[in-house]
Amino acid sequence: MQDTPVFIVGCGYVGERVAAEERHRGREVFALARTPRSAQRLLTFGIEPVRGDLDDPASLRDLPTADATIHYLAPPPDRGDADPRIEAFLNAIPAGRKPRRIVLISTSGVYGDCAGEWVDERRPRDPRVDRARRRVSAELALERWAEAHDVPYAILRVPGIYGPHRLPLDRIEKGVPVLAEAESPWSNRIHVDDLAAACIAAGEDGRAMGAFNVSDGHPSTMTDYFKRVARAAGLPEPPEISLAEARETLSPAMLSYLAESKRLDITRMRQELGVEPAYPDLDAALRHILHGACGHDH
Repeated sequence: MQDTPVFIVGCGYVGERVAAEERHRGREVFALARTPRSAQRLLTFGIEPVRGDLDDPASLRDLPTADATIHYLAPPPDRGDADPRIEAFLNAIPAGRKPRRIVLISTSGVYGDCAGEWVDERRPRDPRVDRARRRVSAELALERWAEAHDVPYAILRVPGIYGPHRLPLDRIEKGVPVLAEAESPWSNRIHVDDLAAACIAAGEDGRAMGAFNVSDGHPSTMTDYFKRVARAAGLPEPPEISLAEARETLSPAMLSYLAESKRLDITRMRQELGVEPAYPDLDAALRHILHGACGHDH
């Protein structure tokens, strides 16, 4: 596997960590770059840029896909209920340059509202909002393409991602209210380094295929999350409001998250990918982010 090249599509917050670990393992890492500035940034991390724009299919030429492990981390467009970007990427893979394996980051939102139930990967997809429908579109596109071309794949269904520079500190400092604990739905989260570890494990030869829930295994409410971040940062806890008040004051995006409640079962991630979260304890993870060493902190 050391000589297997890695191609990252969407090399941002998560992708940079995946790239750093793959390079540490002695692999050559390529990443798609939409602009010259992005290409230059990748070079500073020792990543070989490949110019191309997912919104311009004609620009996707000479992609380094042959016998590569592909991490597809690029988000869908902001509008619509489909993901033309992944369709453009898959269509640009030449017939004679099949990848070894493809890993796609999706979202746990594809399950829709599960009324707080524990959810494993056998649960049918039931997206309730366009944001999740776009992710279902991406999953289906990969499944169809991979099965038609006999390429192994893994889909990681990911909840909220947190880590260095990815905490709601501004929101808490501004005193933006949260939903009353008693009315707050179940939510899940994953530390960015644990997500990167799951990506790398999912990309290894011989790993299981299909969908995997990726989470720290300890769901709580979104209100609990904001309170814990506040305590860890030494900030006042955000004020709580009722659901009726929330509908008057919170953003439509936040309300859409509050409309869904689920607890992710990560048995398959543990048993078939061999991934055990390094950050199962949110309080310890927050102390590490805010007061300790932060790892690949770009």
